[in-house]
Amino acid sequence: MPAPGSVLIVCTANICRSPIGEALLRHALAAEGEPLKSLIIESAGVAARRGAPMTEYAIAALKKAGIQSPGHLSRPLTREILRDASVVLCMTEAHRSMIKQMAHPPPAHLYLFREFMPAGSTREIADPYGGSLAMYETSRDEMVEAIPSLIAFLKTQIGPPGRG
Repeated sequence: MPAPGSVLIVCTANICRSPIGEALLRHALAAEGEPLKSLIIESAGVAARRGAPMTEYAIAALKKAGIQSPGHLSRPLTREILRDASVVLCMTEAHRSMIKQMAHPPPAHLYLFREFMPAGSTREIADPYGGSLAMYETSRDEMVEAIPSLIAFLKTQIGPPGRG
């Protein structure tokens, strides 16, 4: 993975799940040592329009977890964004399929956000859009639950900081 490397989190419209995942992972990695804390964490949506803010419930779900995500604006996923990402994390298998269809070749490091959870765990994170705050909190909690396994995976992809 090139230094500092980047992690791209993908959902549908980039106004609910992927910005929540982006904020949660960025927050968790800030407590890690180098080079993890220097990873660039971004998000995009397979059907996003440019410039939409996060939904009010997405902001509220993050705020309840003590995390602010000011100024997030949605952006559509492009081949260029995919090409520049070291690791791509999707919310569902449908997102992964769309990415495989749009990118030639598909990203080598394309996973589900919950892919590294223990066997038997639910792998997909349902879209809370249009639902209650409780639905957003469930999506957030599913992501929080996946963060330790994601960090463990990222540690296998990124070596210790170089000694010069």
